[in-house]
Amino acid sequence: MPRKPKRPCSYPGCPELTDGRYCERHEKEMTREYNRNNRTYKYLYNSTRWKRLRIKFLKENPLCAECGKKGIVRPAEVVDHIIPHKGNKELFWDESNLQALCKECHDRKTAKEDGRWGRKGEVYKY
Repeated sequence: MPRKPKRPCSYPGCPELTDGRYCERHEKEMTREYNRNNRTYKYLYNSTRWKRLRIKFLKENPLCAECGKKGIVRPAEVVDHIIPHKGNKELFWDESNLQALCKECHDRKTAKEDGRWGRKGEVYKY
């Protein structure tokens, strides 16, 4: 089966041809840069304390809060921070700042807050 032709690396000024977006050298560099700048507070979500709190919260709140407002009964899958914590530990652990949401509602809310596809600060209306 024929393969797609290789294309130039997307790193500015790099002439290497690649099957992906970046050549091997720049793929590692861009991944490292992305991980360093993206969600520096990710470690909070990997903690045992968060995992236990999440399970406890979903047991106590098994239905999606947003769907419930519309009269729809849907199981919750995600524990969401009502006010984005952006690394603020006090806000992160505040149980009154948590709500149970289905994945669809959580993704919609997150897209509105963060700006879709990296366009931060834009307001979306439905």
